[in-house]
Order: sequence, then structure tokens, then C-alpha cells
Amino acid sequence: MNRLANESVRSDDVVWWHWHRRLYDWVIHFANTRHGVTALFILSFAESSFFPVPPDVLLAPLALGSPRRWVRFALACSIASVLGGVLGYGIGVFLWEAIAAWVFAHLGPIGLTPENFAKFQDWYARYDFWVVFTCGFTPLPYKVCTISAGIARISFPGFLVASALSRSARFFLVAGLMGWKGEAIRPVIEKYFNWFSLAFVALLIGGFLVIKWVH
Repeated sequence: MNRLANESVRSDDVVWWHWHRRLYDWVIHFANTRHGVTALFILSFAESSFFPVPPDVLLAPLALGSPRRWVRFALACSIASVLGGVLGYGIGVFLWEAIAAWVFAHLGPIGLTPENFAKFQDWYARYDFWVVFTCGFTPLPYKVCTISAGIARISFPGFLVASALSRSARFFLVAGLMGWKGEAIRPVIEKYFNWFSLAFVALLIGGFLVIKWVH
């Protein structure tokens, strides 16, 4: 693990414009510090209601850098994400009327648009539980899901169960793969990192496009 940390922090070997690779090198060093779980918890909590970066970008490197702790990482990520989802639900129930105009004016690029919220409202009327579950497990924007769930006043127990199941399934799958095959797949990730980054961004964009196209 020390070898991994030493290799990961050598960002001098990375050209300056590969900022995402520098971010990866910086993130993975948390696996060998006492701040790793804390940073993951904060990111997971924030992403569920307002932050644009999904926690997988920190979860995977942490589990990769310290495979034996993958269960701890996945559990922290899951709990924080569900708690953040509760915050998002609360925003939809109690604060939305006061902040809606500001959100639409400033946070549209991360998926918080009137069109997206209208579509989620329609989906909740028909599918309820499965909308939350799908958003929690896939690249669909979970923050839009949590806030709109509060606006739609869907069943809170159902929302909580769907969030807990879907987020845990997603994060335990990601962390489990890193913990199980971490050392074996790390050379592949290092070699093809740029391509993996592009694929990840494509998935995120695809999540927003699905909302745009599905009626």
C-alpha cells in the first residue's frame, strides 16, 4: 500500500493539462490517511442534494488504494448518501417554494432545471418507489430525484427504503470490485485512465439525456 501511495503522489510525471489525472492522484492518497472516510462521507452527503460530483470518483480510488477496507468505505458512502438524500427530500418539502427561482437560475447545469423537475413529478405519479431506486443505482442525477421526491410528497418511508437499497447496492458493488480485484486491475486503470475518465463523463451526460428524452 505504501508503494501505491508513493506512486500516486508523483504528479510531477503527469502533464499539467491532465487535471483529472492529477485529481485522481490526489484523491487516492487519502487511502493512507485518517481523512479518507471523512472526505468520502462529506462528498457522498453533499452529492445527494446539491454537489455535482458523484462519490464514486473518491470511493473507487480509496478502495483501490486500501482494498481491505472496502466494506468500511462502501458503508460510509452509503450512509452519507442516504442522509444527504433525506436532506434533499427535506429541501423539497420545506424550502422549495422559497429557493426554486434561485436554483433554476444558478444550478441548471447540474440538472436542476424546471423541465427535469416536471418529468420527475410525472414519473412519481406513475412509478414512485422505482424512480428513486433507479436514480440511486444508475447515473441518473440523484439530487434531482431527492428534491423532487420531497416536492411531490411521495411516501417518506418508501423513499428511504428505495434510497438505502439502491445506494448501498451501487456503492458496495463499486467498492467490492475494487477490493476484490484491486491490485489486479490497478495497472489497467493506470494505463487507460484517460479513457475510463471519458467513459465516466459519458455516463453522467447520458443520465441527463435520458431524462430529456424519456416522457
